[in-house]
Amino acid sequence: MRDHSDQCAACRLMRCMVNVMFGIASRKWFNFIVSITLWQHFMIKPTHQRSFGIDYDGGTFVKDGQPFRYISGSMHYARVPRPSWQDRLRKIRSTGVNTMQTYVPWNYHERTIRTYSNLGDLNDFIALVNQTGLLIIMRPGPYICAEWDMGGLPAWLLKTPSIRLRSSDADYVAAVDRWMAVLLPMIYPWLYQNGGPIIAVQVENEYGSYGCDAQYLRHLFHLFRLHLGNDVLLFTSDEPKLKSLQCGSLQGLYSTINFGPDTNATEAFLLLRKIESKGPLVNSEFYTGWLDYWGHKHSTKASSLIAHALDRILSTGASVNMYMFEGGTNFGYWSGADYKTAFLPVTTSYDYDAPLSEAGDPTDKLFAIRDVIRKYIDEPMDPMPSPGLKYPYGFVPMRLYKEVIELLPFLAPYPPVKSKFPIDFEQMKQSHGFLLYQTSLPKAFDVHTPLKSAGIHDRAYVTINGTFQGVLERDGVSTVNVCGPKGARLDLLVENMGRIGFGHQIHEHKGFVWINGDNLGRYWSRGPQQTLYVPGSFLSRFLPNNVTVLELEHSPCSSGGTRCLVRFIDQPILEVASESLWNQPSLPGIP
Repeated sequence: MRDHSDQCAACRLMRCMVNVMFGIASRKWFNFIVSITLWQHFMIKPTHQRSFGIDYDGGTFVKDGQPFRYISGSMHYARVPRPSWQDRLRKIRSTGVNTMQTYVPWNYHERTIRTYSNLGDLNDFIALVNQTGLLIIMRPGPYICAEWDMGGLPAWLLKTPSIRLRSSDADYVAAVDRWMAVLLPMIYPWLYQNGGPIIAVQVENEYGSYGCDAQYLRHLFHLFRLHLGNDVLLFTSDEPKLKSLQCGSLQGLYSTINFGPDTNATEAFLLLRKIESKGPLVNSEFYTGWLDYWGHKHSTKASSLIAHALDRILSTGASVNMYMFEGGTNFGYWSGADYKTAFLPVTTSYDYDAPLSEAGDPTDKLFAIRDVIRKYIDEPMDPMPSPGLKYPYGFVPMRLYKEVIELLPFLAPYPPVKSKFPIDFEQMKQSHGFLLYQTSLPKAFDVHTPLKSAGIHDRAYVTINGTFQGVLERDGVSTVNVCGPKGARLDLLVENMGRIGFGHQIHEHKGFVWINGDNLGRYWSRGPQQTLYVPGSFLSRFLPNNVTVLELEHSPCSSGGTRCLVRFIDQPILEVASESLWNQPSLPGIP
C-alpha cells in the first residue's frame, strides 16, 4: 500500500464497507485456557517405552534405541493464522523434513502479569504437528529473540526500573519461575517419552552473545528439570564464536551452534567440538534467508547457495534446523527491532525469503532443498500440496472517517493521566500501539521554533491544534519546527515501533490496516515492504468485509482526492513498489 498524496494531514482514520462476497472460508479463532490436568486428555498414551537421547561415543541421537538424525524446519504458530497451520505443516513434511522447530513467545501468552491467553493455540498446534507425523524441537525461552517484540519478554517486566533482564536478578527470575510453572507442565505431556512429538527442549536462546551469568543458566536448567523431568533432552544454541559458546553452555545442557550459508560448516563444527567433544553435530539455526528492516533493501539468499550449504552440512552427518522454513507475518504490533549502531525496526512481513513464502507457497528454494534432502533419506516423499489461491479484488474505495483526536472517547475511554513529565509505555501499563501526550504552549510562537526531543525511542507525530507539524524519530529527526498562539494544544502521538529483541539494548522501549477487526500490521512507504498479507481466513464469505486504515502522515482522503483507495492484488511486493502499481487501469466506476 502506498501513499501518493502531497497533502500532509496527520493521523487520519479511514473506514469502508467492502460489499463483496469472498469465496474463502470464514475465520474461526479459538483462544482458551484449560487447567493443567486437562492437557493430558489430548494425549495418546504410548503403547511401548519410547526414548530419545544421545549416543556420545557414536556421535548420534538415539530414538527408540536406533540412530537418528533430524532434518528440521522452523515455523512459528503465532506468525501463521490457525486455519493455515495444517497446510504449512503438510508442505514442510512433503519436503522430506521429519521435525519442526517453534518458539514460545512469553509476551504473546502473558500480556499482563499473571493473566494468560492463547495457551490453547500452543496446545492445539502441538497436537496438529503430532497428527501430521512431525517431531518437535520446542524453544520456550524465556527469551527467544526471533525478531519478535522484546525478544518475547513481556514489556511489563520493565515496570521494575532496576530489573536486569536475562540474568540471575531476583525480580527477573521470580517472573520467569511463575511463567515456567504455567508453561512447562503444559508441555510435559507432549514430550516424546510420554507419547508426544517433542524430542528436545531448548533453554534460553543464544545466551552467550548476551551475557555470561552461569548462575542464571544453572537456575533455568534446574527449573526445566523440575517441570520436565530428567529424561528430556535439554540443549542450548549459540553463534559460531568461542566466547559465545562458552558463555552460553552449561554442564547438563547439550551445546549446538547456529550459522548460515556464508559460514564454513567444517570450521563451525570444529569450533563446536571445543565445547562438545562428543555427540551429534547440530546446526540449530541454518539461515535460509534473512529478515527485513524498514528503510533497508529486501534480504534474499540464492536458492543455489542455500542448497549447496545444506548439502555440506548434511554430508557431515549433522542434524540441522532450517530457520526459517515458513516465516509468516508479524501481525498486529508484534514485530520487534534490532540495534546495530542505530535503531532498526523489523517489517510486518517475516517472509524471510524462506522456502515457503509468507503466504505459504512453495518456492524454487523449497524444491532445491527438497532435492538435497532426497539424497539423505530413504522414505518416499509425499506429493507437494499446491499453492493457495490468491484473489486480486482490485481497488476498494475508502472514505475519510475521523481524525484520531475526534475518536479519543472511543479509543481511550479512560481519563488521562496527568504528570509533570512524559510517562513511558511501561509505566502506563501499555505494551503496544500508541500513546498520546498533550500539553499547551506556554506562550505564543509566531515564528517557527524548534521543538527538540532526545528521548523519543520510536516515532512521534507532532500537531498544534490538530495541524500537522512533523515527525520526531529515534536515530533520525530530533527537532521539529512548530508555531502557534499561547495556550494552543500541542499533541505528540507516539508510536511503539517494536522493542529491541537482540543485544543489550533490549531494555529500550507506523499506518496500520485492520480487516474485520484483525490487525494486519504496519505499512510504511519507506519500504522495502509495500504490501500487507491478507490471509483468506480473515475474510468473510457471508458478511460485508470491513477495511480500516489508520494513516499517520499523508492522507490522500483529506481533500477528497481520487486516490482514496486501497488495492487488493495477488502477489506480494517486498521491494519498493513502482508507480505502475497505481497507474494500471482501475475498476469500473472508480476514477
